[in-house]
Amino acid sequence: MPDAAPGLGKVTWLGHSTVLIELDGVRVLTDPVLRGRVAHLRRVPPAGAVPKQLDAVLVSHAHRDHLDVPSLARLGRDLRIVVPDGAGRALRRRGFGQVGEVAAGEEIRVDTVVVRATWANHGAHAVGYVLGGSRLVYFAGDTDVFAEMSDLAPGLDLALLPVWGWGRRVGPGHMDPRRAVRALQLLRPRVAVPIHWGTLAPLWWRTASRSSAEPALAFERHAREMAPSVDVRVLAPGGSTAF
Repeated sequence: MPDAAPGLGKVTWLGHSTVLIELDGVRVLTDPVLRGRVAHLRRVPPAGAVPKQLDAVLVSHAHRDHLDVPSLARLGRDLRIVVPDGAGRALRRRGFGQVGEVAAGEEIRVDTVVVRATWANHGAHAVGYVLGGSRLVYFAGDTDVFAEMSDLAPGLDLALLPVWGWGRRVGPGHMDPRRAVRALQLLRPRVAVPIHWGTLAPLWWRTASRSSAEPALAFERHAREMAPSVDVRVLAPGGSTAF
């Protein structure tokens, strides 16, 4: 897809929780996992090209499938990295030079885009991010639905919502397709893109039953019934959409 026109944004889903967000000329990458294997998980679809010319990386929390040090190193140790409060020290020890920490409610600026860390229902030291410029984008990271989503980002243009994970079921602190649609009802975005599905599978699985688009398609079906005003766009890994 060509670059978005002036005044529009563009997102490219690279798999799992890794999204390239382009907004007002600013390029931000979330939770980069760019390898074929992370700990006990293997990547099912190809990883694709490593994004270039980034302005910042936003990390939602320190779990290995979201904060992957080798992937961050591939992007460059001088790149600006934003992590939740308490997660920066380990990266600085590994030679990353521009690491900033944020707590829920705090804001930083990446050029013309204001980034606000938001609370996430995923245990300690997990956040989401709202990016504000000519458009408003919510990257949820890993979270379960929570009532305060209703006031999180009034006038939201795009929500990037996790709808599954990498196992045969989702545990506490995560959303399945139906709970993610409940989040849509609270957030009221114009556009939603499901993430955190169909990318990683345990090494011991002979066939990755959740590598299909089933969770994303279920999210889309439930949204048509429960949040029909939201434009749900299911992307394949490497797919892009303007908003």
